[in-house]
Amino acid sequence: MREEMKNFTFQNPTKLIFGKGSIGKLRAEIPTGNKILMTYGGGSIIKNGIYQQVLEQLEGYEVVPFGGIEPNPDASTVDQAIAKYRAEECHFILAVGGGSVIDASKAIALGVNADISCWEMVTSGYRGNSAPLGTVLTVPATGSEMNSGAVISNRATEEKYPMVGDFPRFSILDPTYTYTLSQHQVACGIADTFMHTLEQYLTFPGQSGVMDRMAEGVLLNLLDIAPQLIKKHDDYDTAAEYMLSATMGLNHFLSMGVEEDWLTHMIGHEVTALTGTTHGASLMMLLPSVMRVMVQEKRGKIIQMGHRVFGIRDLSDEATAEATITAVVDFIHSLGLSASLKEGGIDASVAEEIALRFEQRQLKLGTLGSGTPDKIRKILEMALQ
Repeated sequence: MREEMKNFTFQNPTKLIFGKGSIGKLRAEIPTGNKILMTYGGGSIIKNGIYQQVLEQLEGYEVVPFGGIEPNPDASTVDQAIAKYRAEECHFILAVGGGSVIDASKAIALGVNADISCWEMVTSGYRGNSAPLGTVLTVPATGSEMNSGAVISNRATEEKYPMVGDFPRFSILDPTYTYTLSQHQVACGIADTFMHTLEQYLTFPGQSGVMDRMAEGVLLNLLDIAPQLIKKHDDYDTAAEYMLSATMGLNHFLSMGVEEDWLTHMIGHEVTALTGTTHGASLMMLLPSVMRVMVQEKRGKIIQMGHRVFGIRDLSDEATAEATITAVVDFIHSLGLSASLKEGGIDASVAEEIALRFEQRQLKLGTLGSGTPDKIRKILEMALQ
């Protein structure tokens, strides 16, 4: 496998506004006179007071609310929001929520100037001019507040695919907004951040010491703060570390010049599409099996991870690789999440449907295309054991 660093072009235009009380800087980021489509989810921001805080900052602006964006946002919901943006003649989109709200809002921003539906944008790889978008993050996990990616579902066809929109102009991150999250939400957020980092790290060694050490830093930080976060997540310093780790996990800072993987994510999207399983939880049901089936392709990096992240020493390479996978399983369990499809109660028929989908697509995914359909079937079979 090649080891030299790839050529790359890097740009991240999102302005990050971080810290307690940072909502007070919101109105300075949106041009005066803009009519704002304010997007949000199921209403938790109304109960916890964030909705009112945002509206207070937007006094003098005309705000058009659009709530009800569901987890794993549906393309039909995006189409409804696009129609509202156009009908109300809005100028700006403000997403207040977690990754699902922000992902949907990127699709809305892209769709307002398009002449096709959201799902057609997703499946065609449509790229066009986006309406301006800002975010107020309430659920750290996806890094969507500082990247250009989004993932959209089609519940009618039980599919879920990534798409590319535009970067938010700005994102406001107040760690105190995480205090009211449930333990499961925090666990899945940590898991998603952990997996995002691994998708950019767990390939093969030797491409970039800078990227490796940065990724390992995020992983080590997650291991340090996870025990306290799971028990009690209203400590400001810990919440701040969590929120920033999630952003750094997928704002393209860890992927400069290195091979990426994303195999676990592509399979995990199918699990979520077919069962409704929370995204971060679905990834953890697959990760140990991905590591075991792909161990030959990932052996060097798994061993490096064992040494540098989990502190495993004085074992043979084979034993180090196995001990590292065991450490990953233990970490997943410490979050209160399942480390296999069997533990997660996913039926074998679901795994079979996923395997068939990848066989029909005949795509080579993952590191250097090593995630072939037959490997994906083996991953699913192992995850059911």
